[in-house]
Amino acid sequence: METSSPQQEARMPALDPEPTLGFNAAELGALAHLYRGEVYRSTLWRTRLDQTTNWSVVTTGLALSLTFAGPEASPLPLILVGLLVVVFLMFEARRYRYFNVWRARCRLMETDVYGPLLRGQGVSMDGKWNTLLAEDYSKPRFHISYLRAVGRRLRKNYAYILTVQAVAYYGKLAIHPVPAHSIDAFLNRAEVGPVAGLWVVLAGIAFHGTWIAIAWWTWRIEKNLRKPHKLIAIA
Repeated sequence: METSSPQQEARMPALDPEPTLGFNAAELGALAHLYRGEVYRSTLWRTRLDQTTNWSVVTTGLALSLTFAGPEASPLPLILVGLLVVVFLMFEARRYRYFNVWRARCRLMETDVYGPLLRGQGVSMDGKWNTLLAEDYSKPRFHISYLRAVGRRLRKNYAYILTVQAVAYYGKLAIHPVPAHSIDAFLNRAEVGPVAGLWVVLAGIAFHGTWIAIAWWTWRIEKNLRKPHKLIAIA
């Protein structure tokens, strides 16, 4: 059996029991293409979100035009457009769940791949971000519930649209075409066919109150669940 001298052992490189793992050039290139693909999908679904928001804005503007077109114009279009805006909100929340998947993946690669790379630290396989991303590709799932998606879109866009609808409806009853000088006159203007004005107004208060409660409740959920290094897009 051959043996080595102490001088030869001194010249031998020391073995690292825990070598630092990283990506080679080909793997980094694949990651770059993967990031580009996720950015493309994120941008595509972002455009779909903007479409439903635009529909809501256009239909609300149309309802305002019809409601304030003349002294005898009915406030009913504002009621109907409120329901239509909610339908668009449901569509957009469903689309947002898909958008959130692509956005979360892009954000994870930006913070844990490109950030360290630009700081000169290199890209390491530390078993955290890469495992999390690999599991998300192996077992894809939504990262946010439907209710939380509704709350996010409500707080970001639809709360303002519904506020305009509510203020316009109140203005129609209170001051158009002439100011209402009593509660009875105000409620008479709110009548919709056989439905008394009082019930219509109460239904409107309950309608908007429900969305305020959903926005606040989902905001509290977001505040409690938001943690770093999770596949949750930060709005």
